[in-house]
Amino acid sequence: MGSARLVAARFRLPCVSVSTSSEYSARHLQVLEGLEAVRKRPGMYIGSTDDRGLMHCVWEIIDNAVDEALAGFCDTINVTLHPDGSVEVLDNGRGIPVDIEPKTGLTGVEVVFTKLHAGGKFGGAGSGYGAAGGLHGVGASVVNALAARMDVEVARNGKLHTMRFHRGEPGVFDDAKGLAPDSPFTPFTEASTLEITGKVKPKQTGTRVRYWADPQIFPEPGAFALDLLIERARQTSFLVPGLLITVDDARDPAAPVHEEFKHDGGVVDYVEFLAPDPSIQHVWHIQGEGTFTETVQALGPDGHLAPTEVERTCVVDAALRWGTGYDTVFKAFVNIIATPKGGTHVQGFEQGLLKAMRAEVEANARRLKVSAKESAERLEKDDVLAGLTAVLTVRLAEPQFEGQTKEVLGTAAVRGIVAKIIAKAVSKHLTSTKRDAKAEAHLIMEKVVAEMRARVAARTHKEISRRKNALETSSLPAKLADCRTDEVERSELFIVEGDSALGTAKLARQSDFQALLPIRGKILNTQKASISDMLKNAECAAIIQVIGAGSGRTFDLEQARYGKVIMMTDADVDGAHIRTLLLTLFFRYMRPLVEEGRVFAAVPPLHRVQITGGKGKGEVVYTYSEKELSTLVAKLERAGKRYGQPVQRYKGLGEMDADQLAETTMDPRRRTLRRVTMADAAAAERVFELLMGSDVGPRRDFLVEGAAALDRDRIDA
Repeated sequence: MGSARLVAARFRLPCVSVSTSSEYSARHLQVLEGLEAVRKRPGMYIGSTDDRGLMHCVWEIIDNAVDEALAGFCDTINVTLHPDGSVEVLDNGRGIPVDIEPKTGLTGVEVVFTKLHAGGKFGGAGSGYGAAGGLHGVGASVVNALAARMDVEVARNGKLHTMRFHRGEPGVFDDAKGLAPDSPFTPFTEASTLEITGKVKPKQTGTRVRYWADPQIFPEPGAFALDLLIERARQTSFLVPGLLITVDDARDPAAPVHEEFKHDGGVVDYVEFLAPDPSIQHVWHIQGEGTFTETVQALGPDGHLAPTEVERTCVVDAALRWGTGYDTVFKAFVNIIATPKGGTHVQGFEQGLLKAMRAEVEANARRLKVSAKESAERLEKDDVLAGLTAVLTVRLAEPQFEGQTKEVLGTAAVRGIVAKIIAKAVSKHLTSTKRDAKAEAHLIMEKVVAEMRARVAARTHKEISRRKNALETSSLPAKLADCRTDEVERSELFIVEGDSALGTAKLARQSDFQALLPIRGKILNTQKASISDMLKNAECAAIIQVIGAGSGRTFDLEQARYGKVIMMTDADVDGAHIRTLLLTLFFRYMRPLVEEGRVFAAVPPLHRVQITGGKGKGEVVYTYSEKELSTLVAKLERAGKRYGQPVQRYKGLGEMDADQLAETTMDPRRRTLRRVTMADAAAAERVFELLMGSDVGPRRDFLVEGAAALDRDRIDA
């Protein structure tokens, strides 16, 4: 009785009235079987369904072939992009097992491509691999689930075995009218069949996977990025010495592409390829290994998982060198899987490198004129990484990643192993008694100390400048029409082209959170100009002052005064040029603002069309391009509607009245903004240097090569 009273007391909560339509019972629960969950929530497995997710599917299939190479059973991988939008990956590895898997009663091919968390890479005595990129047993089956069609061929035991799938389901396609993802398909009903479709040489083995991405999942199922594919193939050839990877793009029969990659020098060759500047030393090649124990869930003799303590071996292979520049190029991999967001292996590398460098700088403090007692003159990670080009690879069985996309390594024990190996090897190089090695070590230590002093000096200057700005509130330009709010996330800074547009914008803005800064025409091209010339330029200096976060290496995103920076320029060629110059300034000197997605371009209309007769009389329609105007005019004429002629074409923002500008460009409820993003910093750097840099030759070649593709009608003259 007492226990019943206690339970009742625990649930003594206020009652909420529930209508019949909002009842919640077990019949509302859904259980997704097999690969249904993958198709329902593909982003959970491949990150997204845009071009990144599309390419991730390619990587999954390629990485399975590379795992065969890592295990020593494959030396050639061919990747082909077909004209019909399919992609094919062929390897000469052992081939997927074709015999019956005892627990499921299915062939190895069907298990691999239809069952989640099934494969030969889970470690333990029954594993077919040691260190491998595949871990979760979901990669191949996920790609199959998201494919309109997948054909798998396996060469083993002198025979060619074939199985075909439609959205993850095995069956038979009727290809009488040709090979296609929409060919009539009949699924297997009682038992699936791994068909023998030919003979091969007795010792010939391998796997061929060809699949068509499903248009129900991917908006552009055939838009595979050749440049990313070539970059990945080149990268893998560096990481697996001796592996030949070929890439063929046959999508355009008139211009087929064929690339081959094979490198025997490994990570040393990769560092020399990546290096953006002349070297001040020879490349250091660092290798080592360490062991650790961890408790994992392993299959026992009874077929059930049980906690088991196993000993792991972590193999470290790294190459690094410092150059004359100051940019850092660092690539990290786990079992050849790129980890762009780092992880414990990257933490260990940075920890070991910093520890060794600090010890040697302190040991040579007198010669380097560094005060060992001065806390400000202490090396930090960024000082050591400046000008460094490095590649780090670690190989271990069953690494712990964060998610299927495998961008971050989480195995804690790897940090200590990598740190110890890197610190020991770097110390050995820096303390070498050989004459050439001593000279290199002295150059490296001088470089990192100079970087440390530059950082300390910049921080001191920054602190002085901030104190001065705090005291002198008049430092903001007089032409700034600031907003009233103190909430950074809510505030917006509009950079407006010209004083005439400023007058209209003042009336159109919501002054509570929208600030205005006018600029005079085209600002300085900061890609060509030096930093001193940039700071002398009145418009550039005003923008930096107003944003309030500094510039260049001292830029501090947390100090930015506005949540959004919006470029509001005319909808013509001059306006586009001004936007380009502004973007160059942001990219060169306020890059974190772009990386965080806080820079936007306003989209003002180009035309104003007023309907004067017919249904909708008095209605005003705005268009944003000549093509859109032509389409609108044709639509109005078909509908028998009259419109005012000539159509008003805005030559500038100043031609709009305040209500029109607010409605089309400034009101958050109605406007359109384009967020400026930067997926690849290195590619963006190359484009800015090509189009805005001081070297005219490459830009001229670019214009000449692209002249044939120019559409004269797109020129706004």
